[in-house]
Amino acid sequence: MTTIPSSARKRTRRVLVVGYGVLSYLVFLIAFLYAIGFVGGIVVPRSVDHGVDGAPFTVALLINSALLGLFAIQHSVMARPAFKRWWTRFVPPVIERSTYVLLASLVLLLMYWQWRTMPAVVWQVDQPAARVLLWTLFAAGWVTVLAATFMINHFELFGLRQVFAAWRGSPNREIGFQATWLYRLVRHPLMLGFLIAFWATPVMTAGHLLFAIGTTGYILIAVQIEERDLVAELGDSYRDYRTTVPAFVPGLRPRRGCPMAGATPKGFSAAPPG
Repeated sequence: MTTIPSSARKRTRRVLVVGYGVLSYLVFLIAFLYAIGFVGGIVVPRSVDHGVDGAPFTVALLINSALLGLFAIQHSVMARPAFKRWWTRFVPPVIERSTYVLLASLVLLLMYWQWRTMPAVVWQVDQPAARVLLWTLFAAGWVTVLAATFMINHFELFGLRQVFAAWRGSPNREIGFQATWLYRLVRHPLMLGFLIAFWATPVMTAGHLLFAIGTTGYILIAVQIEERDLVAELGDSYRDYRTTVPAFVPGLRPRRGCPMAGATPKGFSAAPPG
């Protein structure tokens, strides 16, 4: 009976870990790019305005609300430190982030697939200049989302940094709390980008409105939970940051100097709750 050398087993394990991390990231990219089309009704076959047709309004409302709720539960529960401590008893810590990203992306893909059409128009903007402005804001929101991930550490946020650290055989060091760009202006630029993208539309259907309200409610609740975790982890440094930098609106509070002006949002992926 042939015995596989331990070095070969380690090499195989590293290849599998990196392959899993890369696969998870590619699924995230698909979900993220589809999210842009889904929210904007651009190119993709199913969108927030045109999903599965034929369902009565009440049925569509219940199904779409359940899909939003499923995403919110998965996205928030798996991000909590207590869940991570339990979860990593079964999932190797090196792929914990990749697994979180993969499952969040799959839930998003399920929502795109099963979203029901709610076509009633709540409001519509016909003035050409106003439509251009709204589409510009829509694009700016998504650019802000993507840019905000790189202002912290895009590759750590989506699990690649961890799996490639395992490939090299070096310990992964989380970057954590740091002063970076938009994080000097608002505490949650990534979430701010989502909010802008979700609400900036020239045609607001009932389905889009439900999506925007549901995701906005989730974001407002989730950031409170996230900040509670950050205070528990970082203590006074994050408390000081929170008192000097507004959550979403730049300049909302007087700036008295900010020794720490950015925090890795460990509880979120750039995949949209979008």
